[in-house]
Formats: sequence, structure tokens, C-alpha cells
Amino acid sequence: MTKHLRSTLALAGILAATSAMLAPSAFAAPFAAPQPKLADLAQKAIDNGVPGVIVRVDDGHGHVTRVARQATATKADHRIGPDDEFRMGSNTKTLVATLVLQLVAEHRMKLDDPIEKWLPGQIPNGSAITVRMLLNHTSGLFNYVNDPDVLRSFSGRDNREWTPTELLAVSAKYPPGSAPGTEFSYSNTNYVALGLALEKVTGKSVADLIQQRIARPLHLKHTYLSGSSRLDRTRLAHGYEPDAEHIAPLLPPGVPEGTAFAGPQRGDLVDTTWINSSSEWAAGGMISTAADWARFDKALLSGRLLPPAELKAMRTTVPEDPADPDGNGYGLGLRKVVTPCGTVWGHDGQVGGYNSVTYTDSTGKRTADVLTSTVFGLVVPKAGAANQTLTDAAVCAMFDKPVPAGS
Repeated sequence: MTKHLRSTLALAGILAATSAMLAPSAFAAPFAAPQPKLADLAQKAIDNGVPGVIVRVDDGHGHVTRVARQATATKADHRIGPDDEFRMGSNTKTLVATLVLQLVAEHRMKLDDPIEKWLPGQIPNGSAITVRMLLNHTSGLFNYVNDPDVLRSFSGRDNREWTPTELLAVSAKYPPGSAPGTEFSYSNTNYVALGLALEKVTGKSVADLIQQRIARPLHLKHTYLSGSSRLDRTRLAHGYEPDAEHIAPLLPPGVPEGTAFAGPQRGDLVDTTWINSSSEWAAGGMISTAADWARFDKALLSGRLLPPAELKAMRTTVPEDPADPDGNGYGLGLRKVVTPCGTVWGHDGQVGGYNSVTYTDSTGKRTADVLTSTVFGLVVPKAGAANQTLTDAAVCAMFDKPVPAGS
């Protein structure tokens, strides 16, 4: 299993941002002919067990590569295309953080506000947990996805409709993992709290704020929070996970026995496309396309969505691994990822059947997006390695560089 998947596929942080790459290496010749190379690697991922993949790379010089490939067994459900909508998982956090920082710039919130100010009585020790701590995952709050009841809904075994307030209440039943502000510990609870705070400050729903402040100004016509009436079932790429028999050996230790995803059987897979997404909301509920998300990332890193002070705060990171302070870091809803071809900014996301990696450079000129229609299917070594190779190649193509030997 790759380093990326070892960290993403612990159910303690299935929506967590994770490192997909190794340290940078020296480079030799420019990356030649990215379109055939990426297309070949996408097909290799399919040949090694990946159900479907969408790749989009913009090298910043007017060359955009778009690739979509899928396994034959999935074509009866939906014919995948490069413009398909996709469940974006924890990429949602970058968008929600942008909304928070816009309000900070407007002096309607402060990064050092205790969350108790906005959500009185809803967060244990809320007077000691600040908005900044929620944004960069240093609050110590328990990740509600680990609760068995929420996990059943997340995997489609229970159709319960969770409210954001109920998700906070689930988290509050468990002790914190650390004292506020002391260490990085990824928790979806942080962004559910931020979503509720956004609604408290503005009097508007998170879904409406996304449309009014980001999607419409950037002309993102296929970007919205799941649960919206805008869901276009004909454009949504289908997601898949191994069925109960085949997922059992892929699950990390400590997962409740019998954990599996629900959905129509497709050979050794189940179609997870229509699993209830109410447990995700502001932590992972966005739907978008590769092109829309690339436009968002470009606008964000180039300074179109935030003033310089707030963008600088967003890019001020804490180490994801304390033992590697110069490695990957987490800012305010934005990850810094050290890849074989250079440092990128963005996020990644995982929900049942959907794995997404979205990156841009420090100036917002170049982007690479790899959307893969499985999460646990990538624990299988051949599939995971092929998908990782494809992701590395997409990022290197974004930088006009070859993939370093041995990466």
C-alpha cells in the first residue's frame, strides 16, 4: 500500500487530507508529450483494478490535458467523461475555509474568536478552541466519523439523515484527542462547527454562501453542496467500493466487524453513488468537476478570492507529521504537499467510492486534478500503485517535468 493510502484509509480519518507524494528529486529532461503519457497511465490504472478515473492537467501555458477512463464493468451504470460531476469529499474544507476567511477580512469574525462565541454550549471546552484551531485541525476534537452510528450512515448501511448539530453532539460524547492548540489531528468535526458558525454569522445557509460568494462569481456551474436540488444524476460519475467479502481484508485494524459499503452489486464491487451524504456536509459534501475545481484553486492561490493578509494566513501551516517539519503541512483548510516535482497547494478528499486529489502551484497558474472512483479499491497494491503513479505524473506534467526515477 502507498504512503498516501496508509494514511487515508484509516477510518479514523477517512475524509482526512493526506500526503500523496514523496520528497522532491532532481530532474533531467522536460516532460514530453503529457497527453499520451497520462492517457496510458490512466488506462494502466484501469487495467490494475481502478473502476474509473478522470485526469485534468493545466500546465499554465495554454495546454490543458483531459483524460477519462473506466472499467468495462462500470459502463452500464454511466459512461465516464472528463466533465463529469464528482463527489469531492474533504476538498470541501478549502472552500469552507475560504468563506470563513472572507468574513475575517470583512471584520465579521476573527481567527482568534473562541468558537463558544458563535456556538455557545455546543463545543466542549469551546472557550479555549479558536476559529483558527478549527481551520488547521489543532482543536483536538474527536472526529465524529469514527462513531459507529455515523460510520453506518457513511457506508450506506443506515439511511438516517444527520443534522450538523447532531454530528457535533456525537463528537461531544468522546474525550478530546489533545489539548486545544497543541497538535495537528485531522477531524471532520472542526468543519461542521465552522459551517454552523458561518450560518450564525451571516444568517444564510452554507449552500447559499457557496453559491453567492464563490460559485457564481467564478462561473462554477457544476459546483454545489450535495443534498441540493441541483444534483444532476446524468452527470454524476459513479463511485464504487469492494463488496463485503472483498473489502474485509482491506480494512484497517479496529474497524467494527462487518463494516462494508451498501449499494447495487457490480461483480466484486458495489455502486456507492447514491449513499446518503448527510454525514458529510461542510466537512466533505461538495460536488464539482475537475475543470470547476481547477478554476477555484487558481482563483484562490492567485489572490482573487482573499486579500493578501488572509491568503497568507491560509498558507501558514502546521506540520502534518511532527517528525518531518519540512514536509507536508496543513494551513487554514489548505494543504502544502511536497511532491516529486515540487511543492503544491490544495487538498484531497475521500467519501465512499470517490477519491480526489486537487493541486495548484503557489501562484495559481498551474493545476492538476485526479479523480478516482474508489477509495478502498486503492488499498489493493496494484491498483494503489498505478493510481499513485498516475497522480505523480499529473503533478509533474503540471510543472513540465518528468517523473523522477524511483518516485
